[in-house]
Amino acid sequence: MSFDPTGGYAATAAHDANELPIFDVQRVQLRFDISADFVAAQVANNVLILALSTGRILRFDLDNAEDIDDIDLPKRPAEIGVIRRLFMDPSASHLIALGSLKGVQIESVAWSPSQPTASTREILIGAADGNVYETYIEPTTEFYRRQERYVKSVYNPQDGPVIGIFADVLSSRPETRRVMVATAHKLLHFSGRTGRSGNEGSGSIYLKLFESETPAVHEIDRTGTAHPAMLAISPDAPDASQSPVETDSTERAYAWLSNQGIFHGNLKTSAADPAVLGRQLFRESKLLPQSKLPSTQTSGGRNKAQQPPINSVALTQFHVLALVDGRITATNRLDESLVYNQQVLDHGQGSLGLFVDHQKNTYWLFTSNEIFEVVATDEERNVWRILLRQGQYEAAQQYAKTPDQKDAVASTTGDHLINQGRFMDAASVLGKSTKAFEDVALSFIDHGENDALRKYLLVKLGTLPKKAVMQRTMVASWLIELFMAKLNQLDDTISTKADLSADGQSGNAAEMQKLLPQMRKEYQDFVGKYKSDLDRKTVYEIIGSHGREEELLFYANVVDDCDYVISYWVQRERWTEAMTVLKKQTEPEMFYRYSAVLMAHVAVDLVEVLMRQGQLEIKKLIPALLNYNSLVGSSLPLAQNQAIRYLLFCINHTHTTEPAVHNTLISLYASHSTKDESALLGYLETQAQAREQNYDADFALRLCISHKRVQSAVHVYTSMRQYAAAVDLALRYDYVELGAEVADTPGVDNALRKKLWLKVAKKVIQREKGIRSAIDFLKRCELLRIEDLIPFFPDFIVIDDFKEEICTALEEYSRQIEDLKREMDESSSTAQHIKDDIKALDQRYAIVEPGERCWKCRLPLLMRQFFVFPCQHGFHADCLGEMVMGMIGAGKSKRIKELQREIGRGVAMGKRREGMVRELDGLVAGSCVLCSEMAVKMIDEPFVTAADNKADWAL
Repeated sequence: MSFDPTGGYAATAAHDANELPIFDVQRVQLRFDISADFVAAQVANNVLILALSTGRILRFDLDNAEDIDDIDLPKRPAEIGVIRRLFMDPSASHLIALGSLKGVQIESVAWSPSQPTASTREILIGAADGNVYETYIEPTTEFYRRQERYVKSVYNPQDGPVIGIFADVLSSRPETRRVMVATAHKLLHFSGRTGRSGNEGSGSIYLKLFESETPAVHEIDRTGTAHPAMLAISPDAPDASQSPVETDSTERAYAWLSNQGIFHGNLKTSAADPAVLGRQLFRESKLLPQSKLPSTQTSGGRNKAQQPPINSVALTQFHVLALVDGRITATNRLDESLVYNQQVLDHGQGSLGLFVDHQKNTYWLFTSNEIFEVVATDEERNVWRILLRQGQYEAAQQYAKTPDQKDAVASTTGDHLINQGRFMDAASVLGKSTKAFEDVALSFIDHGENDALRKYLLVKLGTLPKKAVMQRTMVASWLIELFMAKLNQLDDTISTKADLSADGQSGNAAEMQKLLPQMRKEYQDFVGKYKSDLDRKTVYEIIGSHGREEELLFYANVVDDCDYVISYWVQRERWTEAMTVLKKQTEPEMFYRYSAVLMAHVAVDLVEVLMRQGQLEIKKLIPALLNYNSLVGSSLPLAQNQAIRYLLFCINHTHTTEPAVHNTLISLYASHSTKDESALLGYLETQAQAREQNYDADFALRLCISHKRVQSAVHVYTSMRQYAAAVDLALRYDYVELGAEVADTPGVDNALRKKLWLKVAKKVIQREKGIRSAIDFLKRCELLRIEDLIPFFPDFIVIDDFKEEICTALEEYSRQIEDLKREMDESSSTAQHIKDDIKALDQRYAIVEPGERCWKCRLPLLMRQFFVFPCQHGFHADCLGEMVMGMIGAGKSKRIKELQREIGRGVAMGKRREGMVRELDGLVAGSCVLCSEMAVKMIDEPFVTAADNKADWAL
């Protein structure tokens, strides 16, 4: 047996919610016959319980219509009587079906607001004897049996049966609770801290609350006629969390049915003073008298003279459902408007009342043999309109769903706020509405509320779509204008502070003083957020027209217009600030553009920055360097000249080969005011050692000659192999020693060398007063003879000054003749010996045994290239080299390394390479390292060196 899926609880067809009535009562068709009447019912968490007059209890799972439990009570109906009422907790975890508790008839139950467990936890029971009991019920091992841990009377309102009771939690601390107790004539509200026993279920927790707190009481006059009375609580909000703690958005409502009507209001969870929460709650509650409900009618359609009382009341989220003589009405709690009025039952037909599933927000009407569902469809659809009429604008905005509804609320709210003079609040609201932009803007302008206008534009800009580029740019530009006007206004007020103080208005100036940084911050936040909506040229014009340089600079920084920022600081000669911006740049054009002016004022800092930039074309910076040199650098020592410093960095560290860079450095060196040529000469000598000369020699020569840099010019001539010109230039400026050095330049053949020395000799003889000193100087060149010098002597000279040289020369000639004769004889003898040695070479050899090893590494000698000495000691070539390097002096060791490096690089070719190889072999393999003079020199060296392992030598 199950519910008919085509009946009341079945899903309805899809319709527009606004086309359906808010409430509709639908009969639930049962697909089985029930032989007995319903005597009690309850619905919770989609579980429906029906108690039958036969003592049976039916449990329906509304999520699964086929799932029905048929429960037989352990005792027969004759023993326990007819079930009068059922009580089920909101989670459908516990069901109380008692005839009485300890002999007392139960009228109402307040379930524990805590999450359900196997036990009921602490619950409050309103009894027919007028007492409120607290009990703790837990299951036993027997099915459908329970055991009360304790039952304790905790309160008596002294007004007859307790027909309604409710408990909930007021804060995040579960011991702070609210209890509402209802009788026929009293409604009491308790709020405060409950007690806490040692173990759960070991004792009463509500007793402390009832004993220590004074309740707020709402009491009505007693009448002689008995009327139905009950306490109804609204269900959980559809989006409420499972937490028992209520928030403002999930605030519940209550309704107390009495003989005066329906007293209802919101169950506030907080107040300025918790002690007055109940009084505030009752003060804000409203009475819905029965007279406002539609009159019941007779079967003939006439209003009854005596209106029957309200039989039952239930609360939805926003409406009060009332059952009066078989008629169901639904009244909006906010404005008490009637939204539903329908006769459901026959006249005189009894009912069990209205029931609410507090978790699933479903509503039910039960009679003795029928079930009706009161279906609510989008019951909050008109709430926004009601709240708007009542002036609850913020709440109306929360319940407005469609864009049209939200817009209507915003427009009405904004107009209301403007009428109240709350322009800033109005701006926030109207900015989100579609009310005509020009109307709103003009309204603020007419009232002189530029601050509100600025607020409105900010909100409106946030709502405009990204694709509305033109509108966004216009609004953003207008905002820039308003910000500048406001900042100027604040500055004007502050600047007239003295006058205001004299007028007794210094407080206003002080307030403006505090407001100024806030407004700057607001402007900065705006620019940072909406920079993409601002037209750069327009913003510059607006801010510039107001003379707000600081704001202009901030905007330029935000949009990364570094060109403008640097230009700004340069124009004001704020070099440090300009450099701070330039340091952060990586775009080469920025450095090319501003290097000239910055080199003239902050050359040291600029060069530091330039040296960190690896992408610059150095030749584009040359004009700035030359300009700096002409303005500042030429008067500074070379060591402090920043142009030279940067060029040297580029040459020595970045290894630039750009001729323009090298030529510029030569130009700076040559044109400097110092007479010291060491720096220029040092650079030229360094270039001479490089593989390729990077400067223009002709250009360098012209510069050196024009600036009389004789030594440097001579060096350039020498590098160009124009030795004669170099000597002539040196001698022209009386640099005789320099001329002599050029004449002795390595690589010059003897004929040219002699020619050059003759130039020097002529200059020396002409300059020296005494022939003796000139002859002594010229002895440095062995190619010169006295006969070569005689043409340079004066026509009249005493021979005594060089008689000795003439005699020496003659004797030398004689000796040379004798030497030549002897050399000829020796050559003949040597030639004969060589012939004999050549013949003997064929018989000269050394025997290397197959197992013979290197005397150093002890590996087989034949493994790689080796040397064998006449003493029969053999070494690998590399082993011999290592031993020789450790024995010879630093000079020879250095020479061996140079030869190895040159041979390894392959630079030297042909005869030069062969010569190097022979020299290297001579240094390394000239003699045996074990039995030659080198071994004797090592006699003072210890056997065990620092590199050896001493343990290997231990005995």
